[in-house]
Amino acid sequence: MAAAIVVGALFGIAGFLPLVAGLRMTRRVTDTSNLGHAGALLLGVLVSVIVIFAAAIACVALARDLVLPFVLAEVAALCIAAVAFGFSKLVRK
Repeated sequence: MAAAIVVGALFGIAGFLPLVAGLRMTRRVTDTSNLGHAGALLLGVLVSVIVIFAAAIACVALARDLVLPFVLAEVAALCIAAVAFGFSKLVRK
């Protein structure tokens, strides 16, 4: 069960990385770009959701009895990564 929690936390952090990439893409978007600010952020959200759900579905297929700790660790790590990212941005400014 500890391995499922660790792997879930790793996938939770991996699910947060596309959101950071989408945020960085918004800085490079010009006014005449086809990919607007909202499009870049929505693309990051889409890839993040795909990563999270694909990992959860793989866990269901491989080890059904470990799904609950895996998914809870995944969601907790995603939330903690988001709070840590926001806090680090706040402290830098």
